[in-house]
This record gives sequence, structure tokens and C-alpha cells, in this order.
Amino acid sequence: MPAIQPERPVRSTAELHAVPEPGRSPALTTGFGTAAVRLGALAVGQTALMVGFGLLVTGPARGIWPVSAEDRVNEGLERVRTGPLTDASFVASEAGNTATVIIITVLACLGLVVLPRLPRWRQAFFLAVAVSLQSLVFLIITVSVDRGRPDVDRLDASPPTASYTSGHTGAATALYAGLAVLALLPGRRSRLRKVVAALLLLLPLLVAVARLYRGMHHPTDVLGGLLNGALSLLVVGRALLAEGTSPAPVPKNAMEVALEAAAERAERVAGRTVVIVNPTVTDDEQRETLRLVLEQHGRHAPRFIATTADDPGGGQAAAAVREGASLVVVCGGDGTVRAAADRLAGTGTALAVVPCGTGNLLARNLGLPVKPAEALAAALSGSERRIDLGRIEGDSLPATHFTAMSGAGLDAAMLENTGSTAKAAIGWPAYVVAGVSSLRAPRMSVSIRLDDGPVLRRTARMVLLANIGDVQGGATLVPSARPDDGLLDLAVFDPHGPGGWLRAVGAVLRGRGNPARPASSRGEGAGTPVEYFTFRRAELRFASRQSREIDGDPVGTGRRIVAEVRPGALSVLLPAGGE
Repeated sequence: MPAIQPERPVRSTAELHAVPEPGRSPALTTGFGTAAVRLGALAVGQTALMVGFGLLVTGPARGIWPVSAEDRVNEGLERVRTGPLTDASFVASEAGNTATVIIITVLACLGLVVLPRLPRWRQAFFLAVAVSLQSLVFLIITVSVDRGRPDVDRLDASPPTASYTSGHTGAATALYAGLAVLALLPGRRSRLRKVVAALLLLLPLLVAVARLYRGMHHPTDVLGGLLNGALSLLVVGRALLAEGTSPAPVPKNAMEVALEAAAERAERVAGRTVVIVNPTVTDDEQRETLRLVLEQHGRHAPRFIATTADDPGGGQAAAAVREGASLVVVCGGDGTVRAAADRLAGTGTALAVVPCGTGNLLARNLGLPVKPAEALAAALSGSERRIDLGRIEGDSLPATHFTAMSGAGLDAAMLENTGSTAKAAIGWPAYVVAGVSSLRAPRMSVSIRLDDGPVLRRTARMVLLANIGDVQGGATLVPSARPDDGLLDLAVFDPHGPGGWLRAVGAVLRGRGNPARPASSRGEGAGTPVEYFTFRRAELRFASRQSREIDGDPVGTGRRIVAEVRPGALSVLLPAGGE
């Protein structure tokens, strides 16, 4: 069964039932008609603003500085003309020529809907409409505002339109700045894209200077062109790129989906690959095997970095991000993965999980094979997805992230009592052996506050904060936990007597537990072996110091835990069919 499932409704206290699902918005119900109405209204406002500015410049402000000094600017540029500058100005001016703009716009839109990883119909529609809107407003302006061209030697033939505004500058702004906007859309930013966007944004300025140099416009004319192009992008972007207001998506066939996946893999391969290995669970032969897998998938010359006792993966991951790595492969257990994920959170750098530890909970829940080489091959052949992380802190516990589960009580005591020798000898069943010896630990009292709800008072053997639900042996501790639903889950285990333990074990083996009850101040969960809640932020306070753990690593005792979800904070490579 795939590890990541579609979004689920919020399940928890009565207060949480009223909270909309993360990632959903009323804007999702708006469609093309609403976008068209919004576009039309904003375009009317843009036209009125541009015409008003032109009438102001040619009317009341005509004798006011700096408008009154425009002729001197044009005359000064005429005096500094040279052959090389004239040639350069011609090239720059042609970048905003009508024919040039039309050809580049058509090619860009065709590329957006034909090339691999696409079609991106919304982006193509945005660019085409922005350029067209600029042209339409430009024509209305030239009819409404009659302004003659500068009284200097003009290097180009004067078109029949008025001097205000500069059509070349406006068209160049709508086209090249529009392409820059597409390059910097959220989720697609990289250093190369930022450089390309900066160069694209420079082009309208060069066109504006060229038009002034060639004597075709006054300074306020090119300023108006820049403003008209920028407003066109703003108006169309507000109408078409806002969430939920895009035209209906065009269904993709199997070939398009395959081309998208292939192109995505090719783009990921373009950057540096860093492999973080835990030397206690990987040997030289295994590392060489992983190197061959990377080479087979186009990841040449990967850099291998070992973790240390003082730095279990976080420092190595942070260094990889600073060096511009596009992929960080982590070979180790849940603790190594957690340390790396903590530093990769929010960076956009992709993570590939190679399970080499004892638990490997995240890898299991992401649908990865348990054998390291197979897991890496599956991830590299799959696609990049974003999953949630949990942010956790407490007394004597600095803020950090967890990928799988954190908790207090019995599970933390079990981890503390599991020796490294036992784990190396028999694997994850060593946790079960240690858990039996920890059953005599006393029941704890805990106060729980979920989001803005009331305080719940419970007794418990253990509490789990979960981003995933499945554990070893096919058991499901937290049935509804999903790593991509924008929520975390809380499980409160409080079995009483042999019958309570049997019911709790049965719930785990069946993969379901009692539904969460409405929140109350005390007592309502009494006698329930397992209670489940969902939340975005939780605060737990214990009556006495309790053992605590994060992703399978004990982190010392304490009386307080605060956890909150960070939706989509981590980019991971998932195998095909794992979505």
C-alpha cells in the first residue's frame, strides 16, 4: 500500500473539526469566469491610471521640473552619440520591437505547453495575456494622449503613434519581466534561475535607454512604458496566477507524464550530489554499491561524507546546501535522517533516504524498499515531493525537527534501555525485548493543549507525536498519520490491566483505534486504551520528569514538550507509485 495518501479531514477535538484542511482555500472554488471579471476590472483601472498620467504630463505638469527639463535630456543624449553606442542602441531597441516581442512571446508560450515537464498552460496564458494587455492599453493611451516626439535628430522612422508611451519599452517590460516572474515562481527558485531573472529584468531598462538615446521618446514616455508593462504583469498575475483562479487544467496523457518525470530527473541531476553516510551502519562495499547506483542514474562524482559522534548529519547537510548541492543522500537510520532533515528543512534541496539503520520508519512510510541499493534506485527513478516535518522543543530541549515520531513515557524508556549490541545482533526486535522490561514504569499524568482548544488532562503509559503511522512488523501505531497532510497526530496510550493491553495491541494490529472524543478539561478519556487526536500545535506538560525521544533517539528527561507541524518543509525523492 502506498505510504502517502490523499488529504484527509481533520480528526480530533470538537474545536479542530471547525478548522479547514491545510492547503485548501475558498479560492479553490473560483474559476476562469471570476478571473476574467477580475482581469477586466483591473485593466480598466490600469488604463485610466496610464491615461491620467499622460494627460498630467502633457497638461498641468508640462512646465514643472523634471518634466520641463526633458528636452535637455534628449539634447544631451544626442550630443554624446558615437558609432559603437548607436550600433548598441539599435540592438537594444530591437529587443522591444513589435516583431521581436511577438516572435519571442509565441516561442515562449509554445515552449511552456510543448516541452517536457509541462504543459504549463497557466504560465503560458499569463505571459500571452500580459503582453497583449500591454499592447491594448498602449493603443488606447496613444489615442487619448497626443504628444509629439522629441525635437532632436531621430535615428528611427517615427511610427504613426504618439510619443507617450514608449511601446517598445512597455512591450519589453511585459515580455522579459514576465519571463523573469515565471522563472521565480515559488518552488522553482535556484541560483541559476535568479541570475537568468536578473538578466531578463535588465532588458527593459536597456530598451528604455536605447529609445531615449535614439531620440524616439521623452524620459516620461519610457517611464510610462515601464509602468504600463509592469502594471500589465501585476494585473494579469493577480487575476491568473493567484491560487485557484487558473484556467481548468488540460488532462495529460501517459507520454506527457513520462516526459515530465524524465525532465524532472534530468534537472535534478544537473547539480552536485552529496552522500552522508553513518559509518557505524555502512561499510566500504556498500558505499561503492551506492556510488554505482548514483552513476547509473546520471549522478556522477558524488561526494561521500561520514557522520561523527559529535555531528550525526546536520552539519554535513548544512555544508552541502551551502555548497549548492541539488541532492543530499542520507545513508543511516532514523536519527541520521532526522539530523540531516533538520538542516534541509525549508531549503528546497532534495533528500534521498537510504535505510541503513534499525528502525528506518520514514523510509518504510515513504514506500521505499528496505535494502539500501534498491531504495536509492527507487528514489532516483521516482519524483520529488514535499512532506511535512514536526518542529519540537521543550525544557532542556532546543528546537529541532522530527520526520517520523517523537514521544514520552514507555517508548522513550524502551529506547533508553535498548543497547547498541542488541540492536546490532537482532535488529528492531531488540526494541520489543527492551519494551517488556519497561512495562513496570509508572503511569504518568499529562496536560494536553491542542491548537487553541481547552486543556485535556490524561493519565498515560506513553504519548506519541506522529508524522507517520506505520512501524516495524506491519503494525500501525497511529492509523491516520500521513507525512503530507499538513497535520501531526497525537496518540495517548493508557491501557489498564491485561484486558486494556490486549485491546491496545488489537487496535495497533488492526490499524485503527477509538476515534477522538470532544475535548474536555478532565476525565473523558478514562478507560480508553488508545486515544487519537490531530493538531497543528500541541503543548504537553507532565506532572513529573519523563523520558523523551525524537525519531528513535533518547533526548533526556523533562516535563514539557511543544510540537507544531511545518507543512511541506522537506523535499524528498519518492519511488514511482509512492504518491
